Amino acid sequence: MTPDDYDAVHACWMACTGMGLNTIDDSREGIIRYLERNPNTCFVDEQEGTITGAILAGHDGRRGYIYHTAVNPAYRRQGIGTALVNAALHALANEGIIKVALVAFSRNDAGNAFWESLGFTARGDLTYRNKALCAITRIDT
Repeated sequence: MTPDDYDAVHACWMACTGMGLNTIDDSREGIIRYLERNPNTCFVDEQEGTITGAILAGHDGRRGYIYHTAVNPAYRRQGIGTALVNAALHALANEGIIKVALVAFSRNDAGNAFWESLGFTARGDLTYRNKALCAITRIDT
């Protein structure tokens, strides 16, 4: 994924029910900052000039994190999501990462089924916490 992909990737995210975006982290500037920090671990799927799916992945040196994995609904059930995840996991492993985490909204039944089909397990022993350091607007698709 490159900064030039932003508009098409954002459109893909907006087409996918169950995504949780916000106006700062997921702005053009926010995504460019993420890509600069994680230049080898974020991917898009492109077919005939159209971006059909995307995944953001990165790490903190200890653990990998996956964000905003999406496949346009018109292109689902073709293995695109699985290929994107495998590419991200391979890239993270190449950077020495051995454990990967992600967050999926509990209401996102399709997303949670997808992650479970790939062997990602739910952790009942954790509480996810969040604190915004500035005002943001949340966008739920």
